[in-house]
Amino acid sequence: MPRSQRRALTHPDVDEFDLLDVLHALSDPTRMTIVRTLHADPERACGTFPVDVAPSTLTHHFRVLREAGVIRQREDGNRRWTALRLDDLDARFPGVLDALVTAYERQLGAPSPQPQ
Repeated sequence: MPRSQRRALTHPDVDEFDLLDVLHALSDPTRMTIVRTLHADPERACGTFPVDVAPSTLTHHFRVLREAGVIRQREDGNRRWTALRLDDLDARFPGVLDALVTAYERQLGAPSPQPQ
């Protein structure tokens, strides 16, 4: 499908966030890598995440995160930019995302990805 005919990206309103949807979205290591990366670097182009998956798989992970309200994506020319919706998530579920990212990093024994 040509870029000009892509479907519009949909993002839930804050009051539509469901905690179980957010937890499900964060239950995958690839999606947690995306979230950890955005936690350190607020907005990135879609092809710049440190993940080793096929483009179609990465698109799936972005969709799961976007539909749960964890990320927001926007088109800019031929690039799609992704940002963490930390303020929105904190408004709905205070401290949950920070706690989950911290716990996940502790489990990995790794520091947060560094901004570029």
